[in-house]
Amino acid sequence: MKKISVLSILIALIILIGTSCKKYESAYTAIDPNAPRLVQFLLFTRSELSNDNTMVTFTISIKKPTGEVLWDSVLAPMKIKEIPTLDHPVFVEKQVPGNDPSLLKVGFFYTIENVGNSSFTVPFERGEILKKVGFNFPR
Repeated sequence: MKKISVLSILIALIILIGTSCKKYESAYTAIDPNAPRLVQFLLFTRSELSNDNTMVTFTISIKKPTGEVLWDSVLAPMKIKEIPTLDHPVFVEKQVPGNDPSLLKVGFFYTIENVGNSSFTVPFERGEILKKVGFNFPR
């Protein structure tokens, strides 16, 4: 009788553990293909740049890994000293055009006058529906 009770409890535990793992997995991997994919761009600085009058131009961008541009926007050129602090960042929110579900590259491309070009990008993984890209200039 004891063997049957122990065996019954063991089987019940295995079933409970198995079903709870499947529930967690399906809840995590179930992605609504109709949910809009959003990118939030934040540009700010934590550095003391108040004496730097050099001009900088930022472009925010959503691209495919191949380099195909899905969307980009050029921000108004500004002096480096005008880049806001984290208390009042430049904030732009954009839906991914066509709600493209694939792996994307999102971020900032910038040109510093008489210096050159650089970028700060991060992956927007397949299945993610919100990506926050905070760029602390200079890195």
